[in-house]
Amino acid sequence: MSYRTYQKRTAALAFAAALAGSAVLMAAPAARADVVDVNYQCKTPIGDKSAVSPIDIKSVKSGSAYKLTMSWQKGVSSSPVELGKGAMKPSAVIEVGGADSGTVAVTGPANAEAIPADTPIKISDLSGTYTSKETGKVTFTPGVLTIKALGTTTTCTPTNDPKPPLTLDVTAAGGGSGSEGEGSGQPQAGSGSDGQLPQTGPEDSAIALGTLGGTVLLVGAAGALWLTRRHQTIRR
Repeated sequence: MSYRTYQKRTAALAFAAALAGSAVLMAAPAARADVVDVNYQCKTPIGDKSAVSPIDIKSVKSGSAYKLTMSWQKGVSSSPVELGKGAMKPSAVIEVGGADSGTVAVTGPANAEAIPADTPIKISDLSGTYTSKETGKVTFTPGVLTIKALGTTTTCTPTNDPKPPLTLDVTAAGGGSGSEGEGSGQPQAGSGSDGQLPQTGPEDSAIALGTLGGTVLLVGAAGALWLTRRHQTIRR
């Protein structure tokens, strides 16, 4: 075999290794995380109120579980009197569907600043932990929001059947790690989403698989270089 033919062959091997790395990256599961509009109907101490807020849910892998974070982009309900710093404490539930079922309780800090009277109440990010009991695609949808303030309780219930902001591909706890997405608007880990432990889901999978793809490429290139040098040594 001529030296030129040999060079072409080794170059082809390196190119094949690069393609293998690309194929691994393309095989990484896609995250699905969206922002969805939730129409809340709230039962307050002074009557019924309604509000629409875009919400997303993000996920972060933590051991065999997932930390879920639920975020509001607009305020909901309001108070006829000013709520001083720390006077309002929110909590909510996330509805679990798809391959699994149940709810995840999420909580967050009290308001860091005073909330003026008759203004929408901005909800802080709420977080909770989900541990998968089943294997497959699991959806996470905003559920009931509860606001406690000045000895009163306001309950806000979604009424527009919002779609899941987060969908994760999970594996039952104890059966290996699942891949997740980010907050839903497209979490696939919630996605989102949605506090920054090591990032999970499709993003982490892509990074890990990308590293593997890069390793394949480097090994292929190194092998091609070694064969070329060996061939040159033999020719001498």
